[in-house]
Amino acid sequence: MDVARTEVRSRAARAVSRSSAVRLGLMVLPVAFFALFFAYPVAAIVARGLHVDGVWQFGRIGDVLAESGVRHVLWFTVWQALASTALTLLIALPGAYVFARFEFRGKQVLRAVVTVPFVLPTVVVGTAFLALLGRGGLLDELWGVRLDTTVWAILLAHVFFNYAVVVRTVGGLWSQLDPRQEEAARMLGASRFAAWRKVTLPALAPAVAAAALMVFLFTFTSFGVVQILGGPTFATLEVEIYRQTSEIFDLSTAAVLTLVQFAAVGAILAVHAWTVRRRETALRLVDASVTARRPRGAGQWALLAGVLGTVVLLVVLPLAVLVERSFGAPGFGYYEALTNDDGGIFLVAPIEAVGNSLRYALAATAIAVVIGGLAATALARRGAGRLVRGFDALLMLPLGVSAVTVGFGFLIALDEPPLDLRSSWILVPLAQALVGVPFVIRTMLPVLRAVDTRLREAAAVLGASPWRVWREVDLPLVRRALLIAAGFAFAVSLGEFGATVFIARPDNPTLPVAVARLLGRPGDLNYGQAMALSTILMVVCAVALLVLERLRVPSRAGATGEF
Repeated sequence: MDVARTEVRSRAARAVSRSSAVRLGLMVLPVAFFALFFAYPVAAIVARGLHVDGVWQFGRIGDVLAESGVRHVLWFTVWQALASTALTLLIALPGAYVFARFEFRGKQVLRAVVTVPFVLPTVVVGTAFLALLGRGGLLDELWGVRLDTTVWAILLAHVFFNYAVVVRTVGGLWSQLDPRQEEAARMLGASRFAAWRKVTLPALAPAVAAAALMVFLFTFTSFGVVQILGGPTFATLEVEIYRQTSEIFDLSTAAVLTLVQFAAVGAILAVHAWTVRRRETALRLVDASVTARRPRGAGQWALLAGVLGTVVLLVVLPLAVLVERSFGAPGFGYYEALTNDDGGIFLVAPIEAVGNSLRYALAATAIAVVIGGLAATALARRGAGRLVRGFDALLMLPLGVSAVTVGFGFLIALDEPPLDLRSSWILVPLAQALVGVPFVIRTMLPVLRAVDTRLREAAAVLGASPWRVWREVDLPLVRRALLIAAGFAFAVSLGEFGATVFIARPDNPTLPVAVARLLGRPGDLNYGQAMALSTILMVVCAVALLVLERLRVPSRAGATGEF
């Protein structure tokens, strides 16, 4: 008996030791990928800008920040991000309440509709609002009003893009709060507003803060929307980095702006990580058994009608106008024109961008699933140290660091054997995968952490290899999460623009790059073709989203609103 116990303890000790070794082994490929295709290109372009004639020009940082034009860009970047965040919260919080507390016909379809903008490329979002607010747009035709090249066009496009972030993040938590707590406060004499402010709002605060920080991060690094709608008047840090790099060729200024954005994004992610930890702690205290009910009373029906009207005007109308403008020529004229090679800005017919984008996105998805899956598996294992958790934060940086810097860094850094990839097709999927990896990790990590570690330990004690433990224990439980992660990686890869605009070859353009180039060329035919390509891209993203909605599994983890 004692011999048997000793053997079991020995196997358990070996299993624990092997688990630590497996975790480190799982991190090898993600660490190498991150170092080689993110840290190295970013460091290379910063060094190229600040290391001149063998001397580091750190004084250039102060010189650049002292320029009035740069200070204006910094001010506008922060101001528009704050304004976009506040406006998104103001418009989307009523929607979060409706989705959390009300049950009505078509709710699941409406949830998918409001999520479509989040997975759309920013180029398509900018194009949709250009069709609504720009020259010859719906407002121009009806009332002679143009709002493109104004800050309002940028703010509304950012609300359109981030509406789902607030609805899903805050609404998911709101649906778990027990309304009886607020009812008890009202029975004790509190008014409806006082009961909401003292009971519900404190419980929602971590989720609201997390959603606000995500919206701020996305709008702080906005590129495609501002590039299309801002015109020459407005520029964010991301747009200014692109201008300094590709138009003025001032790499030192671009390097300084990259460092500023890197520091700002790092601070935002640190605050976001702290907020998420508070949010997870709060979720342990709420009652998740409350279900939504049909609206009661004129006030609740009016609120539902108001939210539906907001969704129609804010989400459906821009997309509908985009589709309508794509049919501006007789019949399918703009779509037919996509098949012609006019020898202009493209070396091939614009329609070939569809096949290019699909191939690149599939390759990027495969890379992102492998890298993100390995990282998520390592992070989910019990006893992950600070070093591993720190790498989790680093893997989120590609979402906030200038994609323009990454793309141009690819051209500078990956230009010598054995990493001379400038002429290789794999360069585009690698850049797109950098954006997809964080979505894979955030999708799979909660599910992997929910797996009972005793199942893995028992399998290891019984002699199963790490690969067999993963195949027999983890994979059956996370298969659907893996498919959802792959879907999100595919959607975001399909729409990546900031890095791809530098590295996509003229004979192999992607859809976002083709749309941007068509919009940059005068003429109704080019404008119509841009609308047609944007519609095709929107349809592909929407189909991917509908597939995700069918795969999504309701759960306590998923109910928190994680994407």
